[in-house]
This record gives sequence, structure tokens and C-alpha cells, in this order.
Amino acid sequence: MGQFTRDELERAFAHYQEVAAKAAAANEWRPWADMFTDDAEYVEHHYGVFHGREAIYRWITETMHTPPNDEMNAFPVEWYVIDDHKGWIVCCIQNRMRDPGDGSVHQEANWSLLKYAGDDRWSYEEDIYNPLEFGEMIKGWFDAKAVGG
Repeated sequence: MGQFTRDELERAFAHYQEVAAKAAAANEWRPWADMFTDDAEYVEHHYGVFHGREAIYRWITETMHTPPNDEMNAFPVEWYVIDDHKGWIVCCIQNRMRDPGDGSVHQEANWSLLKYAGDDRWSYEEDIYNPLEFGEMIKGWFDAKAVGG
């Protein structure tokens, strides 16, 4: 058995999703960043590696306030797996753009590894995705926005 129970991991991950949804809807990232430990590490293969909660906060705020990222307003979890022995969660998160005006859905997946630290805090996150696929998705969103929006 690991340091954390499966029930605690399930609850903490549900909390993570709830806070992320509120942060995305408001484009206010402080509560989301506050879910990381002071010494957390965040590996983002396109933007780099961030050390500490404040560095994570500065990065996510700048990134999500920059077009077209500021049009991503939902991050639904498609699936997840819990390793309760390690206290890890691996999940597929859809990065969804705001409706371009025609009702179409434009999203692209990233796979994330989260390492739980207890007390609703995460000590590590790594996001893995294909930037080319994101670029194609965003191009499709811009095209739909030009026609429908």
C-alpha cells in the first residue's frame, strides 16, 4: 500500500479538476497554481520546466492570457488511471477552445502525469502532447471563427 489511499487520490483529483475548470472559466490561475507544493516541478515540453509554485503561477498566467491560448476555456478529463502505490495519476486532458460561434468543438489532447503530495497539493506535473496537432486544431478553430463568429 502507498502513502495515500485510493479514496484520497480520487478526491484530490476531483478537486484538481474542479479548480482547473473554475480557473479556465474565469481565466484566473492563482487557485490552480496554489494546488502545487512550494517546491513543485512542472514539466511542459513546449514551454520548459518550472520550479516552484510561483514559477508555475507566472508561467500559466502569462501563457493563458496570450492569444489564442486565452480562448481555451475548458480542460475536461477524458480518462485517468490511478497508481495508488506511487500516488500518481496519469490522465488525458482535452484542451478545448471557446465555441467559435458555430457550435463546433475544437480541442486537442495532452497526457499528464500528476504526483500527489498530500493535503490537496501536487508536487509534480508533466504534460505531453504534439504541438503540431495543437497547431492544426487552432487553425481549424480560427477557420470556424472566421465563418461562424
